[in-house]
Amino acid sequence: MAANWPVEGNPGNLGDMSRRLSFFKNLQRVTNKIHGTSHADEILLEMSEDICGLFHCDRMTIYLVSEDRQSIVSKLKTGLGSHKDIRLPITEQSIAGYVAASGQPLNLRDVYDDLELAKYSPRLSFLKDIDQRTGYRSKQMLVAPIVNAQNNELLGVVQLINNRSDTPFPVVAEEGIQALAQTLAVAFTQRRNARPVLKTRYDALVSDAVISAAELDLAQKSARRKNLDLEEVLTADFQVPLPAVGAALAKFFAVPYEAFRPERPRPGELLRNLKRDYVEANQWLPVEESAEGVVVVALDPERIRGSRTVNHVFPKSPIVYRVTTRREFTQLLGQFFGAVPEMDSMRDMLSGLDDEEAGDAAGSSAEVLSAAADNELVRLVNRIIVEAHQKGASDIHIEPRPGKEKTVVRFRRDGTLSPYIEIPAAYRGALLTRIKIMADLDISEKRRPQDGKIRFKRWGPLDIELRVATVPTAGGLEDAVLRILSAGEPIPLDQLGVTPHNLTRLKALIAKPYGLFFVCGPTGSGKTTTLHSILSHLNKPETKIWTAEDPVEITQKGLRQVQVNKKAGLDFATVMRAFLRADPDVIMVGEMRDRETVAIGIEASLTGHLVLATLHTNSAPESINRLLDMGMDPFNFADALLGIVAQRLAKRLCTSCKEAYQPAPEEVGDLLSEYCVELAQTTAWQADPKAAADRVHQEWLTQHARDGRFTLYRARGCEVCAGSGYKGRVGLHELLSGTDLMKKQIQDRARVAELFRTALNEGMRTLRMDGIEKVLAGITDLKQVRAVCVK
Repeated sequence: MAANWPVEGNPGNLGDMSRRLSFFKNLQRVTNKIHGTSHADEILLEMSEDICGLFHCDRMTIYLVSEDRQSIVSKLKTGLGSHKDIRLPITEQSIAGYVAASGQPLNLRDVYDDLELAKYSPRLSFLKDIDQRTGYRSKQMLVAPIVNAQNNELLGVVQLINNRSDTPFPVVAEEGIQALAQTLAVAFTQRRNARPVLKTRYDALVSDAVISAAELDLAQKSARRKNLDLEEVLTADFQVPLPAVGAALAKFFAVPYEAFRPERPRPGELLRNLKRDYVEANQWLPVEESAEGVVVVALDPERIRGSRTVNHVFPKSPIVYRVTTRREFTQLLGQFFGAVPEMDSMRDMLSGLDDEEAGDAAGSSAEVLSAAADNELVRLVNRIIVEAHQKGASDIHIEPRPGKEKTVVRFRRDGTLSPYIEIPAAYRGALLTRIKIMADLDISEKRRPQDGKIRFKRWGPLDIELRVATVPTAGGLEDAVLRILSAGEPIPLDQLGVTPHNLTRLKALIAKPYGLFFVCGPTGSGKTTTLHSILSHLNKPETKIWTAEDPVEITQKGLRQVQVNKKAGLDFATVMRAFLRADPDVIMVGEMRDRETVAIGIEASLTGHLVLATLHTNSAPESINRLLDMGMDPFNFADALLGIVAQRLAKRLCTSCKEAYQPAPEEVGDLLSEYCVELAQTTAWQADPKAAADRVHQEWLTQHARDGRFTLYRARGCEVCAGSGYKGRVGLHELLSGTDLMKKQIQDRARVAELFRTALNEGMRTLRMDGIEKVLAGITDLKQVRAVCVK
């Protein structure tokens, strides 16, 4: 339902009565819908798109007066991803607060114009924090108070932000928002009068005669004095049963109470994209998928529903809310994610490890085993692994130092190592022995490297796996590196972060029924993740897919996955030969590291199979020479080759704190120059460098600019990203296609520089070019692109 504004975008000149009548006719439809709802939550959630469309605005916020009537609190924020409520005092410190205090509507041309604001009050100001945090630019604003006409009681404020035609809201919109505010006031008042007024979530305990009003008041004072949660005081000091607390919460929030059920199965599919830290911070958790929809248990269902966060996580399912108590929510977290020791227990465990009591680290095996079996050390190792998983670390590095220096434990997170804890030197032998026991390694062997795997569910609260590598170091010591395997579902190919230019070409290459396709890059660059995304795209009931991996990190239904085991004589080449006798359509090889495996892969691809594999090389063209240097026949290899993806992982800007800014023309020019460094080798560039650069610049303007201006982002740092400004990583990709000209040059054993030039002429975008495009898209910054791409 769009506003019937004039084509020229000047709503103030409506002029003809028919458009005015049309607007108010559509407004009447909206008000009828509002009056037809039974709950205020329905008003806030279901009508937001209709209201924004009617008033032709970008965003809308509805505030309701708080319980203490000193502030207004946001109950609906369209277009704003934050789950936190906005709380504004009813004063002139903000625009919505001014409207609430004065009871007068406002129609502002530009909220950043201090002179315009001063016309209403010299103290009136616009709070810029949200714009600065999100990069959004608020401009026009139409705001009206929601007031009960019968007793002139302030109920809230409705605020419309940014007219889509970038002009001030017209007079007819001013009339419309006041009519809308009156309708909302009636609806909120009726809803409030439809049930007893409960000022706090525990008032129903008094009305249900569970406790007296005096006891509730005493409990509230006790909670404030002891700095405890009121629920804890009620249940511990006043012996209020949890079901009674749950029933009171259900009456307050008008949703059913969900008690903790120890036998409830873990809903793995619903929890796939949710981490424990996020669930704890946001205080909601999906528990099952019923006939009504996804059942979500929350401590404050009204706030969660109003933020629409759950709707973004489960966009295709209806959401059914339940309320629960804090104690039962904590139990539910432990049931689904595993019990975690208290945060301060790490200090307690370390304080319990005394250097002098432990004796010499180089003692006998019996002494070391005895120490490794010690309860404190067992808990310490478990805690290190649990915290690494919670913090999103990919690797745990355990680094003993010589002499009496402490053993350092470091976590690698988003590609960067950072210190975690230090452990007394006397326990380094016991620590390594404990890890070897968990990984089923030889505890008596300290002179050679060992590899193993920890299935942590046997030893601790999390269902995860870790790959363990021990390496002997100077002074008779051993280091251990534990990689947390990214078990779980593959990332859909369309969500892998591949640019549209590369994604179209990639899908065309892997759609072919046979051939050889490589993903290359250094260790830890996401090659396995990319391969499994490709396999997920190819995984159909009519396709037989075999994989040989070391180790199997990501599992998929429909794939037949084989774990390589060198000790049992099951290496990649042996597994590949077995696959060829097992009627495959697609074969994935974790790594082609020797001539025999590559030769079998080429043979398989030439006999009608699609073969996917990884390589440890720096770029796509260099991969070709690497394979030819292994002794591959250039004619067979050229015939088999479909394409090669080279990739790196760059740090992603933290979406919670990244700061938007308008780059100067010189900065855009520097980006363009750096983007075009490698394009200088192409035929088009050599024919007319200026025209080639202009084409790139025009493409950028079309894809990334708004009104001819670019918006870039810089890192700031917040609690979410631990002050670094970066959280997560994004893939940078370089896709080389096996075209006819490329195949001919492979047969002629062309140099890397010639292959590189041909690939660029045929549309390949290098890692640096792909990275700069992701800078323009606001995903990362140039510093991170240079860190992983520039030689």
